[in-house]
Amino acid sequence: MIVPSVKPLFSILIVALSLLLAVILLSPRSPLSEPPVSAITPRLGKSDIWSVPRIMEWRPCKWWLEGDLTAEPAKSNGYIRVDCYGGLNQMRRDLCDGVGIARLLNATLVLPKFEVAAYWNESSGFADVFDVDYFVRRMSGFVKVVKKLPKEVASKEPFRVDCSKRKGHFDYIESVLPSLLEHHYISITPAVSQRRDRYPLYAKAAFCQACYSALRLTEVLEKKASELLKAIPRPFVSLHLRFEPDMVAYSQCQYPNLSIASIKAIEAARGDRRPWTGESALVWRNRGKCPLTPKETAFILRSLSIPADTNIYLAAGDGLMEIEGLTSSYTNVFTKSDLLSSEDFSSMHGNTKAALDYFISINSEAYVATYFGNMDKMVAAMRAFKRLHKTLLLDRRAFAEFTSQGLYGRELMVALWEAHKDDFALGRGYALPDCFCEFRL
Repeated sequence: MIVPSVKPLFSILIVALSLLLAVILLSPRSPLSEPPVSAITPRLGKSDIWSVPRIMEWRPCKWWLEGDLTAEPAKSNGYIRVDCYGGLNQMRRDLCDGVGIARLLNATLVLPKFEVAAYWNESSGFADVFDVDYFVRRMSGFVKVVKKLPKEVASKEPFRVDCSKRKGHFDYIESVLPSLLEHHYISITPAVSQRRDRYPLYAKAAFCQACYSALRLTEVLEKKASELLKAIPRPFVSLHLRFEPDMVAYSQCQYPNLSIASIKAIEAARGDRRPWTGESALVWRNRGKCPLTPKETAFILRSLSIPADTNIYLAAGDGLMEIEGLTSSYTNVFTKSDLLSSEDFSSMHGNTKAALDYFISINSEAYVATYFGNMDKMVAAMRAFKRLHKTLLLDRRAFAEFTSQGLYGRELMVALWEAHKDDFALGRGYALPDCFCEFRL
């Protein structure tokens, strides 16, 4: 009888186990690998980010709400029309700037022109979105607004003064007032990223009044927005998620593991804006320039102890990609297309859809922004105006730096909690300093 040797079998088993262990140890680990919730509870505590005690908050400055405003001069220097471009909140920003400029130059403000933009799927004008009569009434005492021009002025086109590409401190009195005095009717698009710290208080007050106290949706649109608000289960978080093809293409960032459909959509939107590569791509990402993916967003929300059963209203544009990365962790996600009738939804353009998102976001229990753009700045400041302080900007830069340092799983969650805890406690970046002042609590 021949007894087979166990040594070859044992050797094969050892080799197989060694190979399996090597595969496990050497396989790339995802920084988004999440430990069980119970594993992070002792470190982060049972409370969510909103339970962190606040140290500072922003409130409307007294000089705006309670100050003795300088009376408008009896004689106007002419008429100014503000030409607004881009998405709704960019145009809203331009309008607010234009109001401040009109008061600065002692001009009468003509109702703004919202430029039709095919890129934004847009055809709505100012009166299609905002209540014109309310705007005129609320601006009384700050700047004069007219709905119609005098016949002698209405018969001609305004003289175009281009200051849209100017940055920093652009002197409107020196550069624009001469054209206003000469032509009596001009149109402008305000300078990009202009400084208002040198404005007289009456001009700054007009700017603040226009932004936060004079713009109300039309009756029809506000009714629709109110119906949408009632349809969302309370309490809820409004999440402004930016991961559309054009947004990603414009960022010039690269993302591994995207679906084929997402990759094709990004390439179609990229044009001549090629993504950064190599070391430059890492530097760019670590500067916080890359939009968070839905999966990264969900991971950060989990890190902030926001429960998986939280009701989330998705304030986002059309074409949002990789949404499964969010809904796989948070199942109670609601969108406009879910809650509106197909007829209502299909009849809306970019501005009216953005107006609904804005209305919902300034009335939600909490607001979370993943990219601090024009809408986020307006919403955050309006929430501060309404004393709604559960507002948070997710820190793309911190997320990129932590992951590039090799943090993952529980360590990454703890680091993200600490970074966002400090941001929320200090009220960093969630209100516009032009109209709001810091208050220590």
